[in-house]
Amino acid sequence: MAASGCILFLFVIGHLIGNLQIYEGPRKLNQYSAFLHSMPALLWTVRITLLVMVALHIWSSVQLAVRNVSARPVGYKKKKSTESSYASRTMYWSGPIILAFVIYHLLDFTFGTVNPHFVPGRVYANVVASFQVVPVAAFYILAMVLLCLHLYHGIWSMFQSVGFAHPRYTPALKRCAAAAAILIAAGNISIPVSVLAGWVR
Repeated sequence: MAASGCILFLFVIGHLIGNLQIYEGPRKLNQYSAFLHSMPALLWTVRITLLVMVALHIWSSVQLAVRNVSARPVGYKKKKSTESSYASRTMYWSGPIILAFVIYHLLDFTFGTVNPHFVPGRVYANVVASFQVVPVAAFYILAMVLLCLHLYHGIWSMFQSVGFAHPRYTPALKRCAAAAAILIAAGNISIPVSVLAGWVR
């Protein structure tokens, strides 16, 4: 779970850096996309790696869920969460929603099957056309909020999973994880908000 999550986290950062080029105008973003597609071997290596990491991440989460159930087959009569955070308690259902979003996101911006205005190679125009549809923009924003919660718990617990945990520096790790998760979500959310506001058009 930690290893696959780490690789996916690095991709999320790289993806955000690429997405933010939308603020530099259509030419810059379209050139960035063309540059990526000019290296098909590398592009498909990354895609296959990400697909494997997603599969491993899901498989690990199912294993952990089964272990949790088998560790306590009889549930609590009254359950009150005292130590767990809201982010940790939503991991099992935020993950599937994020996965559903990723699938829609690919159909929207990569394959263009759900975007009636999709034109191959015109990434900037495709993004603007998609986010001008309020339900699409709202779904994207919701997914980014869930991703924020998912990343917050995932980042600091990743260090805990590999043994990097101590009462002295775990609180600092949690704060850094929260900052990173919020910045990533805010950066991504800024794009549909900018389109809806007319700042990007």
